Amino acid sequence: MKSNVKRWTWDVIICVIAGLTVGTGYYFFQNSNGFAPGGVGGLATITYYLLGYEVSWAVLMLCFNVPIFILVGIFVDKKLGFLLILYMVIQSLSTELFALLDFKPYSAINNPEDYNVVFACIATGVISGLGFALMLRRLGASGGTYAISALIKKFKPATNIAYVSFLMDSAVVFIAFFVYGMKITPVICTLINLFIANVVVDYFIAGIKNGYKFEIITESPEDLSAELMEKLGHGVTEMKVQGMYSHTDKYMLVCIIRKKQIGEMMKIIKSHPGSFASFEKVNEVFGRFKK
Repeated sequence: MKSNVKRWTWDVIICVIAGLTVGTGYYFFQNSNGFAPGGVGGLATITYYLLGYEVSWAVLMLCFNVPIFILVGIFVDKKLGFLLILYMVIQSLSTELFALLDFKPYSAINNPEDYNVVFACIATGVISGLGFALMLRRLGASGGTYAISALIKKFKPATNIAYVSFLMDSAVVFIAFFVYGMKITPVICTLINLFIANVVVDYFIAGIKNGYKFEIITESPEDLSAELMEKLGHGVTEMKVQGMYSHTDKYMLVCIIRKKQIGEMMKIIKSHPGSFASFEKVNEVFGRFKK
């Protein structure tokens, strides 16, 4: 019971933080600069522009997204549907709150001396990407596009979800070209925004606590592992292996380290003649792994 309450509490907290984060990016850097985000939010933003900014952007976001989230709650997962609605309500209402507080967004009117629309694209991508990453890491969904993908996956499991997301984002870019006066700038801005947001999401989904795994073949495992543990401060796993060329018994040491320790690791390996190694990046390290 306590674990469920704790999990629910953290889910709600993440939804609130993510909603505020994305709302901040949209209000201050996107809505007043004539370009759209991807997916369902992009369709809402384009509609907002077509209606001459007369209808609240927050209302349009809710109208476009909430029905999809309700369907997710009915057909996929009730809890996920509720949390996505909460996330979208916070995201949308935060922009209304900023407007009521008379916060000035970054735009050509408010920042005539240092305004650059590319800066707005970059800021939107980075800030909204952080919010999307929080939602994806916690719930596996971050908005209308992901919700639609979940619905499609529910009824057609074989569907390539990445392809569906790509089509939706491409449709927004295509529509943006005609809506914003058949100018290339809004299209480029939309593409920059999409690209940066996806890069930020990929970085945080891959894991901030990453490392590099070394696999070292050696004939002196005791001396080498002792030096690795003493100088690098990480544990070492030993496995007995056999070289198929020489058919001699050797040992493979496995050690995961930080990027900044790669140089020291190379020095240690070179100081043990007959040893050689390969290494690869690992995206996430769990458990007792020192920073």
